[in-house]
Amino acid sequence: MPYILSSGIQCAEYPCLQTDVQKLVYDLFPLKENEKKRLLPIFEHANIEERQFAAPLSWFKEPRGLEERNTLYHHKALKYSIEAIQSCLSGNHLSEEVPPYDVDHIIFVSSTGISTPTLDTYIMNELGFRDDTKRSPLFGLGCAGGTSGLARAYEWLIGHPSQSVLVVCVELCSLTFQPEDSRVSNFVGTALFGDGASAVLVVGDKSKWLKRSKRSLANILNASSKTKQNSTDVMGWRIVDTGFEVIFNKSIPKLVRQFWSMHADEVIKRNGWAIQELPFIIAHPGGRKVLEAYQEVFNLGEKVLDIPRKVLACHGNMSSPTVHFVLHEVLSNQPGKGTKSMMTSLGPGFSSEIISLEWM
Repeated sequence: MPYILSSGIQCAEYPCLQTDVQKLVYDLFPLKENEKKRLLPIFEHANIEERQFAAPLSWFKEPRGLEERNTLYHHKALKYSIEAIQSCLSGNHLSEEVPPYDVDHIIFVSSTGISTPTLDTYIMNELGFRDDTKRSPLFGLGCAGGTSGLARAYEWLIGHPSQSVLVVCVELCSLTFQPEDSRVSNFVGTALFGDGASAVLVVGDKSKWLKRSKRSLANILNASSKTKQNSTDVMGWRIVDTGFEVIFNKSIPKLVRQFWSMHADEVIKRNGWAIQELPFIIAHPGGRKVLEAYQEVFNLGEKVLDIPRKVLACHGNMSSPTVHFVLHEVLSNQPGKGTKSMMTSLGPGFSSEIISLEWM
């Protein structure tokens, strides 16, 4: 079975307090005074203290078109991806660095900008990957992308047990901020979104790199995907001349309680586990209400979602990399042999992605 060998994360370089973003939105949004006052508590109740953006707050005060936003995406997303990869491949828990030319497959996940060729080709040129490294760029998975990327790596490594896959996620969600969009979805997105990148190295069970780890490794036992029919309007982007407009349906917490809970219950029962035996869940912290819904459906203890809450408070929702930030924190804590958990994310479609993990 494939193993998670290493992870790396990279934040955007402009940290912003939630209160400062709230003030910016109050000053810019084209809403009546009473509407602003009604919606501003969304910021205060998001349980976010700070986020990191790819541009200073002053950048968002001026009108920006799709071309300008996407040019910034290309430059900064490439930079953050490279930094996350370098951190992943040179982790201090490895007895030696993994050289990029030893990576056999790159799965590149992003949904907040457009590039053809995709950014993984630029990464290969910058870092010196082999010219026969396989590439699988994945677009449009949104928040589900971090878990989905690892699931695809797991499936590929089942058939290539001596090889390695680098899963890279990068999102600049802040660039979707639309000051002229007065919909509640835009208000909610502006209260939640941050920017960042992550990289996770997954290797097959015959990989030479397994012996180079100084800590217990997370074994990926299985992967499962579910897509709810006729739910394409739940979350996603609407492409307009000024960039991407966010789509958020207020039914998302309800869908966690109904659709996701059934999916998670299926996976737990198939594994022969009990949800109560999982000391933590590597859950994508899409927002406070999503985490509350996770906790409610299985009556989870407070500590089970401590790390997702911490990531949300410190970084906001960065879409696909966010669940890897949770994973990175979990790996740093070095769970003991036999520890079981699952990684889970929700995304456009409406889709649910779950992988099952056990530390070996």
